[in-house]
Amino acid sequence: MVPLPTSIGHSRIVSARSYDCVRDVSIGWYSTSVNAIQTEALTKRFGRVRALEGLSVSVPQGAVHALVGPNGAGKTTLIKILMNIFRASSGTATVLGTDSRKVSGKAFASIGYVSENQQLPYWMRVGTFLRYLRPFYPTWDTQLEAQLVQMFDLPLDRKLKQLSRGMRMKAALASALAFRPKLIVLDEPFSGLDPMVRDELGKALLDRAADSAIFLSSHDLAEIEGFATHVAFLEAGCLRLSEDMASLTARFREVELTLDAPTSVPTDLLATWLQVSASDSVIRFVDSAFHPEGTPAAIARSFGSVPNTRFALMSLRTIFLALVKSSRKPS
Repeated sequence: MVPLPTSIGHSRIVSARSYDCVRDVSIGWYSTSVNAIQTEALTKRFGRVRALEGLSVSVPQGAVHALVGPNGAGKTTLIKILMNIFRASSGTATVLGTDSRKVSGKAFASIGYVSENQQLPYWMRVGTFLRYLRPFYPTWDTQLEAQLVQMFDLPLDRKLKQLSRGMRMKAALASALAFRPKLIVLDEPFSGLDPMVRDELGKALLDRAADSAIFLSSHDLAEIEGFATHVAFLEAGCLRLSEDMASLTARFREVELTLDAPTSVPTDLLATWLQVSASDSVIRFVDSAFHPEGTPAAIARSFGSVPNTRFALMSLRTIFLALVKSSRKPS
């Protein structure tokens, strides 16, 4: 077994009005014999606290899969189960075809893992740190290492403890990418970093996307919107949504209807119409199943002739705000 140093950590669609977890999600348009990540009915409890509940998800090779959700949603817990830091209470998880409970030693020669609170050997200089890691990874690419050092402008002669938080994250990411892992797992890699550093990290990930599956958790929705191919939304330990970015953004629209006279909100509207409100003669809602022909027809059935209809595209941030607000039970 490869004795990896533990100190550096180289340790489908659901209505937002439903409060049930998504029980089975298979995503992606990539075809491989083994998914990069596969979980089945994965559950984790800490005493009486439910951290994850019945999570079943597939992440194919070649995907850039972003895991998003509010604080305490279970994102870090899921990643720690995948990396064999936590054990699940029930259910199964596999990483590159290996049971997550057996992910150790040689398995990490194919997995690049970086966490928000990465523990690094701060007494080492950056160059020494990278040289120290090379023998543990048979696929370590010194040419790629040099490219990453140049891209991140890493000072090889400075000790890790002398670097800023952003520079330490760059060093950690360089060490996780230089051996060309089949799977890259990142837990909140952009948290607390300035825009320039986030941009550099995002570019490095895009450069590796053709050769690796990437699974990352993040609060930075604007950042991941630019390069994620898939997105999953966790809330209170449940998977609320998981799909490819193209279909997600295609099916969400902000809708504004201007009627001839003031009206109240009908009670028999489609369940996929979220956050419906009325103000005088204007009706506003979010359509989570937009169709260029079906939505206008449904509007006509519910409201009759509408003098003015406006459809607006939504960012990833506004989509998830709509989902979170709509999933809250009325007080």
